[in-house]
Amino acid sequence: MTEFKCYKCHKRFNVTEWMWKCDCGGMLDLVKEKVTFTPKSIQTNLPTMWRYYDVLPFTSVATTWKSITMGEGFTPLVQLDDDEPNTFVKVDYMMPTLSFKDRGAAVLIAKAKELGITKVIADSSGNAGTSIAAYARRAGISCTIFLSDSTSPKKIAQIKAHGATIRSIKGNREDVAAAAQQALKEEKIFYASHIYNPYFYEGTKTYAYEIWEQMQTMPDTLIIPVGNGTLLLGAFYGCKELMENGVIERIPKIVAVQAENCAPLAKAFFKNEKTAKPVENAGTLAEGIAIAKPARSAQILEAVRATGGEFITTFEEEITSARVALADKGFYVEPTTAANYAGYLKYKRMSDEVIVIPLCGAGIKTS
Repeated sequence: MTEFKCYKCHKRFNVTEWMWKCDCGGMLDLVKEKVTFTPKSIQTNLPTMWRYYDVLPFTSVATTWKSITMGEGFTPLVQLDDDEPNTFVKVDYMMPTLSFKDRGAAVLIAKAKELGITKVIADSSGNAGTSIAAYARRAGISCTIFLSDSTSPKKIAQIKAHGATIRSIKGNREDVAAAAQQALKEEKIFYASHIYNPYFYEGTKTYAYEIWEQMQTMPDTLIIPVGNGTLLLGAFYGCKELMENGVIERIPKIVAVQAENCAPLAKAFFKNEKTAKPVENAGTLAEGIAIAKPARSAQILEAVRATGGEFITTFEEEITSARVALADKGFYVEPTTAANYAGYLKYKRMSDEVIVIPLCGAGIKTS
């Protein structure tokens, strides 16, 4: 039986609909039986991330996901351009709600439906809220999304279109999370958090499985934007499973990118600290990674260090010019992805180093 385990104190809990953090305040991870994977287990008839169903947290007879999936995952992996033949972009904005967050939301909401959940709460800077709202609507689950009053209007409109109730909170991303968590205490509703709920990472780990299958190997380096670490941790967990099953021999180096104006993880990494101290968000175009107090900072830092990785920070003018540069190559992305590409441009890579960059969100989501 699957259990939750606290990352901090290691206490174990049964998976229940109300459990979202440990009594000590620590973050919860899933405790599962060893994941078994072989290339032969891929369900090649499914052109989605569900082709890796055997490594996802459902029983062999579970069918809830079939009525919830919208074809998310198995996104294109293409060469950046002829001048950079060893650099590939994974076009993860080619998802139902136009961001990589659909990977995690599809799994999390399918699990919520399986548990008999009828109402969920989530807080977000935009994309995760959109994904949760869309999949909750499809599952027939009532949904409330907490957002900052400064969230991009196009993201707000997208969430409203899926029928979710929006609670606009005056303040920063941390204020939004605090408001959502206070509502949880008062209303006792399932927390469909892409940060706290470990089922979300079960979805984002398919990013690693897809890269391996599409390349038939793993690249030398993964460059990933990081705020709360949703994609970075998912990619790390997926790579760990592939290595534990003898499919790959090593985990790629993870290069994490933050905006200079809100970079608590980078600061902690450079100071060789195990956890990140909260910082002041000076304001950044890359709202998706503008997280001043990342709840899973210890795990993110541990993952980057375990791969021999590093952090890179990018300035606002670099983000702006990187967005233009990507559009010139045919990829119209939102600023958070542009920040990641700006980090790639600053990364001191070897001439033969094979690199994969995610294009996390579509540019049409923002102005």
